[in-house]
Amino acid sequence: MEANLLTEIFLPLALGIIMLGMGLALSVSDFKRVAKFPKAALIGLINQLIFLPLMAIGLVMIWPDLKPEFAVGIILLAACPGGATSNLLTYLAKGDAALSITLTAISSLVTVISIPFLVNFGMEHFIGEGKYIALPVLKTMIQIMIITVIPVGIGMIIKGHYPETALKLERPVKIASAIFIILIILGAIFKDKENIVPFFIQSGLPALVLNITSLFVGFVSSRMLGLSFKQSSTISLETGIQNGTLAIAIATSATLLNNPEIAIPPAVYSLLMFITAAILVRWFGGINGKAI
Repeated sequence: MEANLLTEIFLPLALGIIMLGMGLALSVSDFKRVAKFPKAALIGLINQLIFLPLMAIGLVMIWPDLKPEFAVGIILLAACPGGATSNLLTYLAKGDAALSITLTAISSLVTVISIPFLVNFGMEHFIGEGKYIALPVLKTMIQIMIITVIPVGIGMIIKGHYPETALKLERPVKIASAIFIILIILGAIFKDKENIVPFFIQSGLPALVLNITSLFVGFVSSRMLGLSFKQSSTISLETGIQNGTLAIAIATSATLLNNPEIAIPPAVYSLLMFITAAILVRWFGGINGKAI
């Protein structure tokens, strides 16, 4: 996916709309909930912000013959927050929607700072000094804020001051977000359609392993630490469902990484995670529906 009208205008605009939709479902009380129920939120944030990036780094370091750009792409994907998709899947799984929204909101703020550092580590380690252009830390933070944090803030303001308008907008914005996510993922893959099969062969299996591992670790660690099944299923989805749209935007932006190959693993991961998530949502939903 080359830097063009799609990646420089449509992609950031689409991501902004997706994050606006998330903001329409948020309120200040969602952030205050961390202080009220700190254990579940802390476990979820540790899984998403610490364990997931560490799992990604460990995986790409031991994976044989993984293309350097794909290794960086997997690290970039793991560094991104959960996104609105995890909130929707948690709702479908009858999980703890409030916890899901809280984790997504906080991780979206924290990853503004952590993404450039993690990606630059990956670039230096796998591509090598002098062979890549490092992410400008401050510039990256500002750009991520513009396309994620600010739209979320606008959505929260609309909900706080015009709740009826927010309620009317929430459904159409969610539908538009889902359409945008599908188009972006397909665009990232089919832009280089002649390389789809080799790209999928090279990055598909490590992406799938990371996805399954993160879903498993998120759930098991939460249960082992005494959280309910509903909270554990929520943290599992929050850990394994990543904002691939943001990763693709960073990878393809002409002012950031400007490297279309780095966007391939996030796009492949985003496709695969819907398959694994569909299986888990059915299982989680059946158990959560019985209030276990």
